Amino acid sequence: MQRIPAPDFTYPGLDTFPNINLDDLGFSIGPDSVAPQFAIENSYQIVDQATYTLGGHALKFGVDWRNIISPQSFVQRQRGEYGYPNLDLFLRDVQPSFGERTVGASPFYGNQHLFYGFVQDDWKVKPTFTLNLGVNYVYQQVPHSARLQTVNEIASVPGLLTFSEPKAQKKNFAPRVGLAYAPDFQTGLLHKIFGTPEQSSIRASFAMAYDTVVDNLYILSLPPQLTQTIDVGTNFPGTPLVTPNFLANGGIPPNFSGGAITDPAEARAATSAFIPDQQVPYSLSWGLTIQREFHKNYVLELRYLGSRGIHLPTQNRMNVQNRVFDGPGGFLPTFLSTPSQATIDKLSTSLADIQNRSNILPQFEAAGFTSPITAFLTNGSSTYHAGSASLTKRLSNGLQFSAAYTWSHLIDDSTAEVFSTVLSPRRVQDFQNQSPERADSALDHRQRFVISSLYDLPFFKNSSNHFAHSVFGGVSVAGTLTFESGEKATVLSGLDSNLNGDPAPDRAIINLAGVTDTSSLVTSLLRSCTVFNSDGSCKLSDAERIVGYLATNPNAQYIQAGVGALSNAGRNTLQLPAINNLDFSIFKNFAIGEGTKKIQLRADFYNAFNHAQYVPGSVNGVEPITSTGVSQINTVGQSDFNVASHVFSSHPRVIQLALRFDF
Repeated sequence: MQRIPAPDFTYPGLDTFPNINLDDLGFSIGPDSVAPQFAIENSYQIVDQATYTLGGHALKFGVDWRNIISPQSFVQRQRGEYGYPNLDLFLRDVQPSFGERTVGASPFYGNQHLFYGFVQDDWKVKPTFTLNLGVNYVYQQVPHSARLQTVNEIASVPGLLTFSEPKAQKKNFAPRVGLAYAPDFQTGLLHKIFGTPEQSSIRASFAMAYDTVVDNLYILSLPPQLTQTIDVGTNFPGTPLVTPNFLANGGIPPNFSGGAITDPAEARAATSAFIPDQQVPYSLSWGLTIQREFHKNYVLELRYLGSRGIHLPTQNRMNVQNRVFDGPGGFLPTFLSTPSQATIDKLSTSLADIQNRSNILPQFEAAGFTSPITAFLTNGSSTYHAGSASLTKRLSNGLQFSAAYTWSHLIDDSTAEVFSTVLSPRRVQDFQNQSPERADSALDHRQRFVISSLYDLPFFKNSSNHFAHSVFGGVSVAGTLTFESGEKATVLSGLDSNLNGDPAPDRAIINLAGVTDTSSLVTSLLRSCTVFNSDGSCKLSDAERIVGYLATNPNAQYIQAGVGALSNAGRNTLQLPAINNLDFSIFKNFAIGEGTKKIQLRADFYNAFNHAQYVPGSVNGVEPITSTGVSQINTVGQSDFNVASHVFSSHPRVIQLALRFDF
């Protein structure tokens, strides 16, 4: 069980302490944004497996049935979260550029049944050839609270959205095929290449595997009768700042209009989530491996591996469209050199024109679904291809080592789906078009070379001097040297450029002639004022006069897409630093008595050369980034843009001493 208590301190003017984000400082104020929360899981399980041998067939069967009882609570922004582009707006307490609060939080019951079954035949066709044939079956019931979507049935509009009980997917059969062949060529070139059957093997495989749907996707998609998400809307440059004393007047109140909603129009207006019928993500993977032993202790292995991820979940606002589009009058142009005022005055589309468009799809707006409806759709996909070569030396004469090189390419359109990562937003830039998201994954490490070794030092190992042998003999050293391509990040404008109400995923404009890995902000271009007040001031708002943008640095590669501008950058185009790391260990074993008992004294040196490596996470793992200001490395115009040394840890040398007793 996990339980995070609610904070017990207050914020003047508010019913509870909120979360406040100051974008220009990369600074956040407030407690854990998902507290309070708890999770309890009781799992009742029946498992059985059997093996039956019949001639050359080894038949295996198995079943695994589980009954999960899991009350839990996990609510984003339960106290309210407010984002300000700069400290000044926060200190003046005007309406934030982003504000959201989830109210009416209720326990989520993840109670469900799961069933897994498999049958496999390992068929030894002949001594040098084995065939593996099998099939798995997976069933996952839709959790109890997710099935309560029916309480919002009154909001259904046939042909558009029907709030029925989500159906579980039941035909989840996953075949598997594998083969292992020991080549037995008696003469000729193939015999020289593969040697005897004991020296070589060829393996190939194909497998299909289903994933599980995590409760988190359902918890964030409950109907308005159970929970509601309230937004304050978004301000744009050129429009007056509204709602003064926003926090002093209470921010978003904790009111909840759920429960017994009897009016269909009210239910549709309050609906902010939808749970479609279950479609379980699955993967297809295939591979080919050739292994050859030579000089007795050496093994060379060549491998190809491919995989596809299908029906991957993506977080979507299914009824939201971009106000900006690629077409006549659809966006505001961005200039690299200053246009004449006459050129500016000829531009016919203003920011106000774009703002006045609705960001709700017409069919949903006509039906009364006026709030963004979040749904986890299964329209994501991934593709992975890799080729590798490795050389391994078995332990002999006190030395063993392995060296491996891998070239791989991972492409996807949905690296993250629940929370935005430092490198990649969780949602798409255009909710109605997934295809522009397809690009190199944030997890794509194109090349990787690793060499590791273990060597038992020969000094005093066979010494006749018992003291010297015991104290100085038996010392071993080990090391791992890694070279790896860095990760990639998505360059963001930091604005709701396309005016769909979601600024997080909006990307930048790429200047093909710009200096690599540099960025620039933009300034607004205003058409001449044609209507004046009696005091001579312009009667038109800035939004009515803004018709384009000018890059501050025309030589930058990445240009900010101003509000109303059209970005053209893809995902994950910013290459981050590579990894160049050595880990080293030295250890000594002291035998105790005549048995297997021993004491090991060791020292481990992580990043032994103390080589600065400014990479996200960690050099050898996937620990989260804890530095402040991490959002700045891929946001255009920021002082930390693409300056990894300002954002990530250098991963300095770590020395660890350990004493271990083996028995």
